[in-house]
Amino acid sequence: MAGPIFDTHAHYCAAAFDADRHAVLAGLPATGVTGVVEQATSSGDAAACVALAHQYPWLYAAVGIHPESLLPRGSCPDEMLAPTVTVYGGDWAAEMRALAPLYDDPKVVAVGECGLDYHWPVPKDAQLALFEAQIRLALELDKPVIVHDREAHADVYALLKKYRPKGVVHCYSGSAEDAVWLAGQGLYLGFGGACTFKGAKRAAKAIAAIPPEQLLLETDCPYMAPHPYRGMRCDSSMIEAVGEHIAALRGISPAEVFTATEQNARRIFGLAE
Repeated sequence: MAGPIFDTHAHYCAAAFDADRHAVLAGLPATGVTGVVEQATSSGDAAACVALAHQYPWLYAAVGIHPESLLPRGSCPDEMLAPTVTVYGGDWAAEMRALAPLYDDPKVVAVGECGLDYHWPVPKDAQLALFEAQIRLALELDKPVIVHDREAHADVYALLKKYRPKGVVHCYSGSAEDAVWLAGQGLYLGFGGACTFKGAKRAAKAIAAIPPEQLLLETDCPYMAPHPYRGMRCDSSMIEAVGEHIAALRGISPAEVFTATEQNARRIFGLAE
């Protein structure tokens, strides 16, 4: 058994787990998993994420609005549109007000998943305003922010420099140089299955460059299963492969990676050791 494994970014409320969600979750402790942060993406799954967190003592939740929740009608099938569009008509501020009571729940440890995504046809001005509002909310609540950054490094970094929130840059994909200053600002960087893929040279350089105190492990499950599980539905137990890969890159033992990253996760999310 590997471990202790702390998965800082998971989506167990996703439809991919509908058939066996609780069987998967109940089996995770036996694989070395000691903590998971379940990520909401909008009001469509936020309450379910928090409810799920209450069913397992080692499961926690982050509540926020993902930039893809702003995808406009016509950009994808209507059944894929988030309540941000279908219920709130794109009025993300109203949706944030509706989500506000959830942050009083002790199981909610972060604001997110939120950020910028320039890969999809999401209106840029709207997602910039939404991301800035969620950073400000995280500062107000004194909670970490979970940052989604896809093909949007410059604008994401500008807002992180401006507000200097505490938080996690999820699925880090930037340069080693940027990783160093982000870590120096106190941010944590999350690495998952993508760092094990053939040709993931930027991730390898970033992992080697940052202090071990700023490194976190994650899955983004059910997506992004690491090698040798690539193409399969991912779950938190597969982090064992990520930890072993990072250990080889840093020239330390897997046990050191798992122990340090679990401590880092508990520190950033304010959880007891």
